[in-house]
Amino acid sequence: MQEEDGSVKEAEEEKTQNVGQTEQVPTSEQDDSSQLKASEEEQAGDTDASDAEEEEALSKRRSGLNLDNETALLETVLFLESEPQSVAVLSKISQLSEEVVSECISRLKDKYANADSGIELSQIIGGWLLTPKKEYFDLVKERYGKKNEGRLSKAAIETLSIIAYSQPITRAEIESIRHVNADNMMRILLDRKFIKEVGKKDVPGKPVLYGTTKEFLEFFHLQSIADLPQLDEKESERFTLAR
Repeated sequence: MQEEDGSVKEAEEEKTQNVGQTEQVPTSEQDDSSQLKASEEEQAGDTDASDAEEEEALSKRRSGLNLDNETALLETVLFLESEPQSVAVLSKISQLSEEVVSECISRLKDKYANADSGIELSQIIGGWLLTPKKEYFDLVKERYGKKNEGRLSKAAIETLSIIAYSQPITRAEIESIRHVNADNMMRILLDRKFIKEVGKKDVPGKPVLYGTTKEFLEFFHLQSIADLPQLDEKESERFTLAR
């Protein structure tokens, strides 16, 4: 009986010893995980160092720019932008001061004023944008212009003109001027984002008022509604009587 107790005791001691040894020996998975973590940390460190070096190199290149280089840089930004950008935004993008940006704009305007240039720098709704010169664009408008215009009909253009000159204006007032239903033309202009709802008229029924949009100004290269061509006396009287 004592021999059996001794055997049991020895077996328990051996089991406890084996468990302790198992806990102390790291598994292959732990080794792999540690190596992977170390590799990721090393790669992250290399990436950070590379980014810092690249940023430093760009900073040195910018500090070495003269006015000619700065003008070329701004021209690149304007070429890549598809919407008018203000001096403040151009300054932020190019990392040039607003004073330098303004000087570069002046130089570019002079450059594009030459007869051998088919583009010009236009100020549209408070921003600057590279646009084709009208005299040359007219020669290729059949290919490029119609695609952008979506082939607005004469009726749509007339409706848009009424809204532009008489805004804010209601649908009923537009129909009073044109003497035809304006539903279809209004839908087309809303889809093209040339017009939008700007409020409601303070009369019974509270009809919706419509006005032109930023997209309208951009499309027609206008700085503001004040830049619209002056109406002749007949058209001006026609629009006024309908109100």
